[in-house]
Amino acid sequence: MVQKLLVLQSLWAMERRHTDGFERSMEENVEMIVNEQFDGVSEEWTDRQLVRRLSPLLKAAGMVAEGQCFPKTIDDLKPVLENAVDCGVHHLNIQPDIRPRRLQECIPLLEGWCRLAEQVDFPVYFETHRNRMTTDLYFVLDLLDCLPDLRLVGDLSHFLVGREFPFPVPAEETSYIHRILENCWAFHGRVASREQVQIEISYPHHRMWVDLFLEWWEFGFRSWRRKAPADGTLAFVCELGPKPYAITAADGNDSTDRWAEALLMRKLVRERWEAIADPV
Repeated sequence: MVQKLLVLQSLWAMERRHTDGFERSMEENVEMIVNEQFDGVSEEWTDRQLVRRLSPLLKAAGMVAEGQCFPKTIDDLKPVLENAVDCGVHHLNIQPDIRPRRLQECIPLLEGWCRLAEQVDFPVYFETHRNRMTTDLYFVLDLLDCLPDLRLVGDLSHFLVGREFPFPVPAEETSYIHRILENCWAFHGRVASREQVQIEISYPHHRMWVDLFLEWWEFGFRSWRRKAPADGTLAFVCELGPKPYAITAADGNDSTDRWAEALLMRKLVRERWEAIADPV
């Protein structure tokens, strides 16, 4: 039995949003992803018709799905779980679409969602993300003090830009990120600087931020390998989003080829994974 890394591509990140107005169909995007031998896709899992349209394409290609959802209440999760049970997911990713100011308001919701998750046979995780319950690093650390077994999808770009960490990142802030990583059971791949949530990873002058995120992800990979089963699969989603996430040039279009950068990110991440000889 061998632990495996599955690298997925975000279908949201496949949107062009180009000034020429052309968008590929979902089927065309999936074909591109299949041809480049990704292991699956990430997509919103709330629209039953969309899920039923996408799921057969993935099954035919032997690919997995990360399902995403944005519940505001406990009951909001129920139809998404039904979609996931019917059509299958590697895991379900919750972005809690509420912004409480106090921990006491969060705990009943998280516990309710976790109770529902106990009724299904796939994992359900909670993503670290701006403009959600998990928007702030310190707040999420406090949540983990209350719920130490809460399983996260780590999108560290939001914490870096949200807290505007200096570079090099001080030891105290690094320890906070490590605490988050200890609870991560999946990852979303995006590289931020202290000013922008998504920077171009192919630019040489951004390499220091790329290396920082690779170090963090490696720490997370090692942590996951210690706690995951011997035949576990870890999902890493390349999620280089379209504008306004992507920085645009004067013509209003991406300043880089995000698809090419997704392939580059996959290469770098797989190299880090393969370099870890033992689950330490």
